[in-house]
Amino acid sequence: MRLRKGGRHTAEVRPKDRESTESPAGASGIAVELRGVRREYGRGAGAVRALAGVDLALPRGTFTAVMGPSGSGKSTFLQCAAGLDRPTSGSVRLGGTEITGMKENALTELRRSRLGFVFQAFNLLPSLTVEQNVLLPMRLAGQRQDRRRAAEVLAQVGLADKARRRPGELSGGQQQRVAVARALVTAPDVVFADEPTGALDTRTAGEVLGLLRHAVDRLGATVVMVTHDPVAAAWADRVLFLADGAFADALERGSADAIAARMSALTARGSRAGAMAGALAGAPGGASA
Repeated sequence: MRLRKGGRHTAEVRPKDRESTESPAGASGIAVELRGVRREYGRGAGAVRALAGVDLALPRGTFTAVMGPSGSGKSTFLQCAAGLDRPTSGSVRLGGTEITGMKENALTELRRSRLGFVFQAFNLLPSLTVEQNVLLPMRLAGQRQDRRRAAEVLAQVGLADKARRRPGELSGGQQQRVAVARALVTAPDVVFADEPTGALDTRTAGEVLGLLRHAVDRLGATVVMVTHDPVAAAWADRVLFLADGAFADALERGSADAIAARMSALTARGSRAGAMAGALAGAPGGASA
């Protein structure tokens, strides 16, 4: 991570121990790129700044975890990076495609065909079979529903024999495996995961994280995961830490203990800064004292 003029940080994650043999869309092989991304809600004195000029470049074939204290901007970052929300200013590129100014119909089509999503809530349709849930992105994108491809990704997540089951017949861990298969079925440019293990027990969470790790290492996928759990983050190539809407720190191949220590230090710094701001605001003459 390096400091740029204006106080913004650029976080750049590069694949390790891997020679690049790909020719991805975008000359630099970047899967996700944000430049000067700001997101504010509201106007005037009451405006809330969720992202404060984020600069980020994530190469293809990497697994990145994003962590930060509550209110640091994690969810807003993921929503802007995935085209689920539009930044107030700045640029977002996915797989070399500029999405910031896209019309909503085009953006929806891009999300369906080139992005995968895994959420804490599995978001499976209970009336559909496992196979039908996995094929849903293809169906919504108007593509041919490739049952052979569905069988392939279900085998990759260990559910080859569950294709005709319905979600209600599966355990929570199996349902999240279906969600992972659904995210991978279109061979997307990026898989965005928002607290994918938040509703799972420790053992099952490890299995799901192992699937995401396998997708990166063996299938060449790119995964961006928002999480509050240091154990989950330890599966990533690099952990990026958000604070007050900007990247404040990074850790490569960190252990769960090392990641937890960084988070504790970041939270403590934020608490001290908040206490100081409160003290200044309460002093005679307000913040100018």
